[in-house]
Formats: sequence, structure tokens, C-alpha cells
Amino acid sequence: MTHDYDDIISLPHPVSKRFPQMSLRDRAAQFTPFAALNGHSDAIRETARITDAKIEISESTAEVLDRKILFLENEIRKNPVVSITYFIPDANKKGGAYKTFTGKLTIIDRERNMLSFDTGEQISIHSIIDMESDILPFDI
Repeated sequence: MTHDYDDIISLPHPVSKRFPQMSLRDRAAQFTPFAALNGHSDAIRETARITDAKIEISESTAEVLDRKILFLENEIRKNPVVSITYFIPDANKKGGAYKTFTGKLTIIDRERNMLSFDTGEQISIHSIIDMESDILPFDI
């Protein structure tokens, strides 16, 4: 039984007399600039990145936070050190991340609903889920 390539299967591999033989690495490299799915790996990575859902605080927690802010407003001249846990929305997808920042509180701006710190950090009051400070009374 004969096959299509029986006449050439045993012949030696042709080698160019004009060009040196290319290494396997160089031969493979000539195909790397071709990216049929340009940006695909970035899209996969972005889809796989996990974000946290924003926690909706209860009314009672909101009242406690409001009392804490009011107390700190009266003590602002002391520049109290405060730790704030707050939500930062993600710029690219639904959800975001929670961050805890600790610093000396310098300004409570009720018109803009912002807390400002000596480092220049500003945090929206509406994004806060927890607040701690050594000067806060335990019964708040």
C-alpha cells in the first residue's frame, strides 16, 4: 500500500546554502508580535479581580457614628487621632474596597460631609462604616 509522501519521506531535510539555520527560539519568536486577542489577558485579569460589596449600615449604627462625629466636632481643637474604616467605590466595576485610615482629625466639614486629616486625606462621612478614637467615651 502506498501513501502520498512515500517518495519523499526518507529524503534528508533541506538546508539552505544561502541562509544559516535559525534556532528554534528565533523561529518561535517571529510569531510573538501577532496578538489576535490583544487586551484579552487584561480583560480576564480585570474580570477575575474581586471587589467587596458596599455594606449598608443600620439606622442604629448610623446614629452611633453621628454621635461620634458630633463628639469629635466639639473636641476638634485637640486634633484627636481617629481610625476610620470606610468604603472606596471601584472605578471599573461594581463594588469596591474597604480601607482603614488612622490620622489626626483637623476639620469636620458638615456642608461637604467630609472629614479632613493633617496628612491631607479626606474621607466622605457617607462612606464611613466604623470609627474609633481613644478620646471617644465608651457610652456613645
